[in-house]
Amino acid sequence: MAYVLALDVSMGKSYKVLYKEELCLSQGEITHTRSGFDYLLQEIQQLPETPSIVFESTGVYSRVIETFCQNNHLPYCLLNPLEAKKQLDSGLRVLKTDKQDAHRLAQTHGQYERKIKQHQPVIYEESHDLARFYQEVETEIKRLRMYLHTALQLTFPELEILFSSRLSKLSLNLIELFPHPEYLAGLSQTQVKNILKKSTDKRLSDKKVLEKAQQLLSLASNSYPTTTKTSIQVQKVQYYAHQLKELIQSKETLSKQLIEQTKPLSEFELYQSVPGIGEVSAALLIGEIGDIRRFEAHKKVNAFVGIDTRRYQSGKYLAQDHINKRGNPKARKILYFTVKNMIRQQAAASNHIVDYYYKLKTQPLPKKDKVATVACMNKLLKCLYSMIKNETKYDYAYTASKDQ
Repeated sequence: MAYVLALDVSMGKSYKVLYKEELCLSQGEITHTRSGFDYLLQEIQQLPETPSIVFESTGVYSRVIETFCQNNHLPYCLLNPLEAKKQLDSGLRVLKTDKQDAHRLAQTHGQYERKIKQHQPVIYEESHDLARFYQEVETEIKRLRMYLHTALQLTFPELEILFSSRLSKLSLNLIELFPHPEYLAGLSQTQVKNILKKSTDKRLSDKKVLEKAQQLLSLASNSYPTTTKTSIQVQKVQYYAHQLKELIQSKETLSKQLIEQTKPLSEFELYQSVPGIGEVSAALLIGEIGDIRRFEAHKKVNAFVGIDTRRYQSGKYLAQDHINKRGNPKARKILYFTVKNMIRQQAAASNHIVDYYYKLKTQPLPKKDKVATVACMNKLLKCLYSMIKNETKYDYAYTASKDQ
C-alpha cells in the first residue's frame, strides 16, 4: 500500500493523518485557510510520491478540500456519507471522534476499491449550482405561500377566491394593496378599476377589469375579518405578498439563466423531445443528474437517483421490495413531477411512459399511484439514458414497440 492521506472534514478545519501501509507518519489538525492549505501542500510535495487522498463528503464543508485538490491537480476519493459509515463501522467500533475517523479512513483504504473522483465539465457543475438555487427559491415560495394563506384567513380570506392556484404579480399586488376589506371602504368601482389597471403589466380590457373591481368590492362588503385594519396580521399579509413578488421574479430570472446555461448541451434538446418535458424540466434534469454519459449503465443512474430496489430477506422472511432512497432526493423529486406532468399532458402527444402508467394501474393487480409513478420514473431514466448514449431523439413508435 502506498501513501494514504485521510481527512475527517468539519466546519473550517479537518483532522489529517498520513499513513504508509500500517504506519502513521503524521497527524494533526489543519485549518481551511490559505496558510493551512499551504502547509498541507508542502507536506504532500515532500513525499516521494503523490498520496491517495480520501475524505468523506460533508456538503459545503468538504467543497473547499475538493477545490484544494483540483487547484493542485491532486487525485482524491470522495466518499458518500452512507458508504463511509458502512466501511468505518465494519469492525466493532465503539469510539467515534474526528481523529478516530481519519485513522479508520486511512487504515481501511487498501481494503476497498475507492474510485478516484471523476470531474464533469464546468458547465455541469455550474448548472448543478443553478438548479439547486432555483429549487431553494421554489421551496421558499411554497413556504411563504402557506404563511400568506394563514394570515389572509384572518384579514381578508375572500381574496383567494379571485385568484387561481398560481399566484401572479397582479394577485400579489392586489393582496398588498387591499390586505383588509376596510382598505376598499369609500372607493368607487371606477377608482378600484383604475388601481387594478395600474397593478398589472397585462393588457386587460376595461370590461374585464371592471368585472374584477365589482367582484372585489362585493367580496369586501360581505367579508367578516377577525382582525382590524391596523392589526399586525395585515402587516404580515403585505410583507408576505411583497416577499413573494420578489421571489417569483428571482425564480423567473433563475429559470432563464438555467435554460441558457444548459441549452448548448446536446441532451437539452434530446430531453425536450420527450412529450411532457419542457425547457425548465430538461434544464433541471441536467443540473441534478449531470452528464448522464458518465454512468456505465442505466441501473447506475437509478442508484444515483435512489430508485433502485432495496431487498431484504432473512430465513423464510422476505420483505416487500422498496426503493432505497439513498441517492439524490432532488433528482428524484424532479423525475417524480416530470412523470406527473407527462400524465397531465397526455393529450398533447403519445408517450409510452404514460401508456406504462395506465398499464400498471389497470392490470389484474392494480398498482397504487405512487408505486406506478416510481416504476415510470425507472422507465423514463432508462429511456433518457439510451437516448443520450445513442444521440437519438424520442420516438414513440420505437419505444412503444420495445415495451410489447
